[in-house]
Amino acid sequence: MADARLLGGAASAKVKLDDAAFAVEFNGPLVHESVRAEQAARRQGTHSTKTRGNVRGGGAKPWRQKGTGRARAGSSRSPIWTGGGTVFGPQPRHYTFKVNRKERRAALRSALSVHAERGTIAAIDPQPFVDQVSTKNAAALLGDLLVKGPLLIVLTDEHERAALSFRNLPRVSVLPVEAVGVVDVIGSANIVASRQAIEALTARATKELRRGAAEHAEATA
Repeated sequence: MADARLLGGAASAKVKLDDAAFAVEFNGPLVHESVRAEQAARRQGTHSTKTRGNVRGGGAKPWRQKGTGRARAGSSRSPIWTGGGTVFGPQPRHYTFKVNRKERRAALRSALSVHAERGTIAAIDPQPFVDQVSTKNAAALLGDLLVKGPLLIVLTDEHERAALSFRNLPRVSVLPVEAVGVVDVIGSANIVASRQAIEALTARATKELRRGAAEHAEATA
């Protein structure tokens, strides 16, 4: 069974991790698809350009059709004119595409298992930071994890106030359990979470597995 070391505790203090969520075989293509979907969903898609029909002006024909020696022109807002409209420019749209829930959870289990295998998951007791906000104490607790790359702090709603101590640290992201995605997990060098957050992450990642086990038990009863 995998485990996570407890920061701020005894050297031998460990938090057990559920093998169903933290000890599965890595599925690269599924993780890649989930990361693409999450990053695409975060794009605002508010880019917009004006066609020749949207650009102000250009209602009058610049010059008569024949006799000037110049090429015929019907509008000064033609795309080939300076100040004219744009042809096939970007318009507001969304980039989201669907990934099934079972696939998303399987990708989350894969990403968590990579960290468990590498030993880059640690646990903390966030209660002291709920009672007293202190960025200095938070940095002392994390220690050398702050210089090992991007760090993800995962907390539950009951410890929301503890986020105030960690959020100003460089290269540190603080997220509630519900907002943690595959892209956040796989893009972090280390993950630090409270015991409650680890339990909630495990529940999220193994939801359909537990449901399937319950249905199987009912069927065989």
